[in-house]
Amino acid sequence: MKKFGAILVLFVLVVACNIKDKPKKPNNLISKNKMEQILYDLYIINAAKGVNRKLLQNNGLVPETYILTKYNIDSAQFANSNTYYAFYSDTYKDIVENVKAKIEKQQEEYEELKEIEEEAAKRKRDSLKKINNKKKDSITRVKTIKKLDSAKVL
Repeated sequence: MKKFGAILVLFVLVVACNIKDKPKKPNNLISKNKMEQILYDLYIINAAKGVNRKLLQNNGLVPETYILTKYNIDSAQFANSNTYYAFYSDTYKDIVENVKAKIEKQQEEYEELKEIEEEAAKRKRDSLKKINNKKKDSITRVKTIKKLDSAKVL
């Protein structure tokens, strides 16, 4: 995910350096809020591609097409909006910072959930061990009693 972020920042810088004049505001400019949502999804999908590209391919998911369809936009609209926001680096920085904050918040939530699940699994294993130990103790007691009974008979 860091790699994608670095590439995105580099792209923004290159685009910003190559634009001499202030870009015109596109007629179909994507709102800041929607742009945040799109970039968030792009980051998540790119991270997923890095983790398990084959799973996405096997399910027929083409990330770029998925994003464009989900937000009902086309690639030109996204490119024009991205270029426009990239020119205004403070605005684009705000968008990226909001996306980053959302990702970090969600990561914390997942880590907390993971800890809760691990603790529940540990409690379950511990209780199963206790049950098994009680069964072993019961079996040992029964065997001991039988030995004592058979010793009394002799």
